[in-house]
Amino acid sequence: MPQWLTRLDNRFPIRYSTWLLCLVATLFSALAWLVNRKLFSGELLALLAFGGLSLLGWLDVQQTKRAILRNYPVIGHLRFMLEFIRPEIRQYFLESDNEAAPFSRQQRSIVYQRAKGDPDNRPFGTQLDVGAEGYEWINHSLAPTRLNSHDFRITIGAARAQPYEASVFNISAMSFGALSANAILALNAGAKLGGFAHDTGEGSISVHHRKNGGDLIWEIGSGYFGCRNEDGSFNPERFQANARDPQVKLIELKLSQGAKPGHGGVLPGPKVTAEIAQARGVPVGQACISPAAHSAFSTPIEMLHFIQRLRELSGDKPTGFKLCIGHPWEWFAVCKAMLETGITPDFIVIDGAEGGTGAAPLEFTDHVGAPLQEGLLLVHNTLVGLNLRDRIKLGCAGKVISAFDIARMMALGADWCNSARGFMFALGCIQAQSCHTGHCPTGVTTQNPLRQQALVVPDKAERVHSFHQNTLHALQELVQAAGLQHPGEIGAAHIVHRISKHEVRLLSNLLPFTQAGALLNGELPGNVFKLYWPMASAHSFAPQPEAA
Repeated sequence: MPQWLTRLDNRFPIRYSTWLLCLVATLFSALAWLVNRKLFSGELLALLAFGGLSLLGWLDVQQTKRAILRNYPVIGHLRFMLEFIRPEIRQYFLESDNEAAPFSRQQRSIVYQRAKGDPDNRPFGTQLDVGAEGYEWINHSLAPTRLNSHDFRITIGAARAQPYEASVFNISAMSFGALSANAILALNAGAKLGGFAHDTGEGSISVHHRKNGGDLIWEIGSGYFGCRNEDGSFNPERFQANARDPQVKLIELKLSQGAKPGHGGVLPGPKVTAEIAQARGVPVGQACISPAAHSAFSTPIEMLHFIQRLRELSGDKPTGFKLCIGHPWEWFAVCKAMLETGITPDFIVIDGAEGGTGAAPLEFTDHVGAPLQEGLLLVHNTLVGLNLRDRIKLGCAGKVISAFDIARMMALGADWCNSARGFMFALGCIQAQSCHTGHCPTGVTTQNPLRQQALVVPDKAERVHSFHQNTLHALQELVQAAGLQHPGEIGAAHIVHRISKHEVRLLSNLLPFTQAGALLNGELPGNVFKLYWPMASAHSFAPQPEAA
């Protein structure tokens, strides 16, 4: 955008131009009609038309239900008009409901419906091609169960002094700074209403996270925001002060994320407002840098000792780490460090490379990091093979939107799922993919005070809560149909995958699963373990060529 246009936009938002033109046209039409003074004339019709549109614009900026209309009075109605007629247009000319770019219209619609509390029934059956390669379903039982509640929970850190009874569906890591203040307020208020967890992201705990009192997972990244010294190193006193806040339920050490694994982050100086600086413990107006690696440890054993230190400083709260799987030997090195030190995390969150809400270089978005299925399977199988799986809960994140998405991930070994984009859709995100520009049309991913005013916190908090509740209700229906008592009972044998037009297989027969204690017994199932387990050392993240 040219500089003169930016300056103009700062003084008078250009997105109000249509409304302004309607007001100007109303004025000129009124003057023309006063001159003409004919009861039925073109001037009077123009006055009524433009006057009506001007009134519509005023009503748009006053209403609280639709952020698009608050930010784009009058012209924003075009979106809803196109949305209304789009099924007919799309049927003959445009995309199908299931073309994901990056989330399909069907995925977005199911979130919008559940967030608003609208029925998500579909006439005429499924729109999916059940004969297409990759189609999946969950096998049902002739003896379905009837459950009293859809409030499915798991215990994280049962051995800790302050274990946490977590929902199986929670808000994934999204920092204040990446999201607006109003978005954080609405997400946390929704989490409070539903009794589920809100991950802070590596941007630390802001005043907006604290205001509504929802349960927090405090993510500690390589920048140690909220617990850092001026030079960027870890500060234990500042960490302890935040970690012992009763609102903080879990401590999560971030090793890498699916959006940009192996890549540090930079928040440009102009975006570091006083609120962001206060939350992160950095100077106002200076670039906020997340290094690509941690400075508090350099080996797997040191990492586990650091986790143990965080656990002690927090008052023995459940402590774990998050990562996107990259080099297998590095993950195996962490596992060998667990065996050597006897220190285990209370939980691990596996981030899939297909996820992420931040702005990342194209190659990182498309070609770095393991997708969620492969990452989750590797972590689950390794822990099973070391007889550590019962001691460590597994969370996962990566385009989890629906109840079936949750069921499928649990079938692959997850204990709970996180969602970032799903809850953004619940806030009103329309997938404009302008998150990095500061011009988010719905006020979700912007620090512009005017734009984020369009996101009305009480209304969106209810939608966040409703999306969570209705998704878990749908999960309850799946669990009951399968004849089970809890989604944690869903296994790979419950999910069927079509591999060709004439052949299907259970995931338990299609994907590799490790036997309990196999690695302890010297068995190395599959090529990944055979190639990379010998290369791993508890004392280094680097591969050991002599062992290879």
